[in-house]
Amino acid sequence: MWKLTKQYWRDMWNYLWSKTSIDEKAIATLKEVQKRYKLTAKELTDVSNALKQVGNQIDDIPRALAGKKRKGRKTNMGENAQNPINMNSKK
Repeated sequence: MWKLTKQYWRDMWNYLWSKTSIDEKAIATLKEVQKRYKLTAKELTDVSNALKQVGNQIDDIPRALAGKKRKGRKTNMGENAQNPINMNSKK
């Protein structure tokens, strides 16, 4: 029984000393890196979506300079429209 108790306290002592401040700092740094990676990936996704929208709208510039109407413009946008579409709506 004494050997088991002695071994238990040795194991506890080694365990406590294995958790030094360097290990804790490394764990905290790893968590921070993972958090930043996720945020960066999300931001890159948002940027790629914005670039796709810009690419879709670039074709409108020459048409606007030529004086043509916008493609896909809703005709039901007058003041007396009963159901104005996309007017002051929040997404």
